[in-house]
Amino acid sequence: MNEHEDSCERPSASEGAARSCAGSKWRGRGTLKLGERVILLDVKKRRYLITLKDGGEFHSHNGFVPHADIVGQSEGCVVRSTKGSEYRVLRPTLEDVVVEMPRGAQVIYPKDLATICMLADIGPGCRVFETGVGSGAMSMTMLRYGAVITGYEVREDFANRARNNVREFLGEAALEQYHVELRDSYEGIDPPTHADGFDRVVLDLPEPWQVVPHAEKVLLAGGILVAYTPSITQAVQTREALKGKWIDPRTIEVLHRGWHIEGQAVRPDHRMVAHTAFLSVARYIG
Repeated sequence: MNEHEDSCERPSASEGAARSCAGSKWRGRGTLKLGERVILLDVKKRRYLITLKDGGEFHSHNGFVPHADIVGQSEGCVVRSTKGSEYRVLRPTLEDVVVEMPRGAQVIYPKDLATICMLADIGPGCRVFETGVGSGAMSMTMLRYGAVITGYEVREDFANRARNNVREFLGEAALEQYHVELRDSYEGIDPPTHADGFDRVVLDLPEPWQVVPHAEKVLLAGGILVAYTPSITQAVQTREALKGKWIDPRTIEVLHRGWHIEGQAVRPDHRMVAHTAFLSVARYIG
């Protein structure tokens, strides 16, 4: 089977396992160390994301917690502030980091991140073009799936923040699979280095339909494009562009409703994460 018939590379099981964690050691083992990010949970289940530093302190209206009280402890430990408030300490999940990390642009929510990766069939070895990198939430998620990403971002501060967020959560080795350029995708897309084209294109910018003609020049036959658009009018214009050389177009919306369960008392939560964006997807046939 040639590359155009099966666009994502299929590495061996050992290679895939290594790539799926962006080449870094699994961070969820051992005692907590300097340089690690941790989540502090208070009694009201509020979450605080911090990076452990030598001489660092976590401050709130409930006093402060020296980072030294956390370093060397086991995950799940409880620490107390100078005013006696308790905090449970855990390593953050990707969901925690996406919601709590420093950001400039509005991040894509976890419910959409997971769906995009499924719709785009992101996997180990996939060469992905991403535009509208923002704070790096989408990038981190795809890197965890094992993708090799080329990203375009027009703002240098966003590009730097995305790289830093990727580095802090996935480690320095992840940057070997993550290449962000200060470029405007409305003006065109260069093909990937040492490859015929991209396997997937993921768009998060105001007018994705303007990028579709450029994507057609660098996307391999059988490849997938996914566009994230907050409004339905954006989705409509994107779908208009996904004709001719595109098949199986779809647009979906993901609604996330939690449930309150306390013994036999069960009901939907009063609040839910409803509309955030429309996800439009299609396959390119060349």
